[in-house]
Amino acid sequence: MSSLVEHVDLCPVGHAGNKPTVNEIPSRLVKVLQYRVPVNPRGEFCVRSKVVATAAAVTLATVLGLVDYLTGREWAISAFYLLPTCLAGWMAGRSAGFAVGALCAGAWFLSDLFSGPAYQHPLIPVWNAIMLFVFFFVVVWLLTAFRSSHYHLEQTVECRTAALRAEMEERKRLEQAKLQVERLAVVGSMAAQVAHEIRNPLGSISLNLDLIEQELSVFANSNGRSAAECQVLLREMSSQVLRIGQVLQEYLRFARMPKSERAVVSLKGFLEEKLNFVQPLLDQKHVYLRSTLDPNLPPVYVDAEQLWEAFLNLIRNALDAMPDGGNLTVSAQRNGAGALVSISDNGRGMTEEEARNLFVPFFTTKSDGTGLGLAYAQRVVNEHGGKIDCATARGKGSTFNIQLPLAVGA
Repeated sequence: MSSLVEHVDLCPVGHAGNKPTVNEIPSRLVKVLQYRVPVNPRGEFCVRSKVVATAAAVTLATVLGLVDYLTGREWAISAFYLLPTCLAGWMAGRSAGFAVGALCAGAWFLSDLFSGPAYQHPLIPVWNAIMLFVFFFVVVWLLTAFRSSHYHLEQTVECRTAALRAEMEERKRLEQAKLQVERLAVVGSMAAQVAHEIRNPLGSISLNLDLIEQELSVFANSNGRSAAECQVLLREMSSQVLRIGQVLQEYLRFARMPKSERAVVSLKGFLEEKLNFVQPLLDQKHVYLRSTLDPNLPPVYVDAEQLWEAFLNLIRNALDAMPDGGNLTVSAQRNGAGALVSISDNGRGMTEEEARNLFVPFFTTKSDGTGLGLAYAQRVVNEHGGKIDCATARGKGSTFNIQLPLAVGA
């Protein structure tokens, strides 16, 4: 430890402008110093500075005592004893200041005792030395108290500055969130209006396509080849109409999310039931499902249908990331005062830009995507008082973590 301290430039802690930060000192060294050499909460200097200051103060006190003895009583230099006393008190702390003060009082006592004729009373030098030590004691006490209060004031200012900075950042974040909500409200209203205007013509088109297909079946005997070709085209048109209807349904669901109807739900049983429901789809996509559900998982207070829609969007996103098959892992466990559900895949992962815009409405990297699936999932989780985030790496897959509050009394 001595060699470690010897080769490190330890600077004063609590001295204005010289406090070491975690970014400046390697974390491992900080742990060693905090374990072997605790930092005084009053902001005293580090070990090396204390030792040097104490040695300098002792040397100065010794020199002053010798000079005081050589000059005799004609030259009063007792005030200079304050220099080593204050130096030790300021640099090395209160205990060192008291010790050096006692040394100075002793040096003055010896020089006064042997440098001149005896006093009328033999206890006069003792009394004078005691008074001098009391004076040094008071000076050291006040000096270290001032230094400690200065350090705490400095720390208070730094803490309040950091709190103010954090508050400003939080306000900025809230303003951005408010602006985002206002934009989403406008976009949602427009999407709902557009979807409403398009759904009625689509319904008529779909009905007419069905009628045309029925009419074509009548003429299938006269010209079977042409009728078959027309039926293929009609089926393609019907599938595209169905696709448009599904997109409109997603827009409407996002823009007009119904009020949640919450109930106490066993999260373990809920996930087991729903995962069994999607198992055929996973088999079709050549995806192996691995579920790890805590048997003692407490219930949650959620809207089961909305929550399943959110989970299903996350599962679909995982399947899209594994077009050639892969592994899907679903886990659920208690995490503090909530339940943590994780959905992981070993697909292609995402870039930093994709991860940054992951939950932004209408952002998508798919040619046939709406960009609303993950935004809807985040909205559902947030309205349930939970949190959702994603950890991803390009080429290594993604993990969505959903934190949900437990039911009251769970």
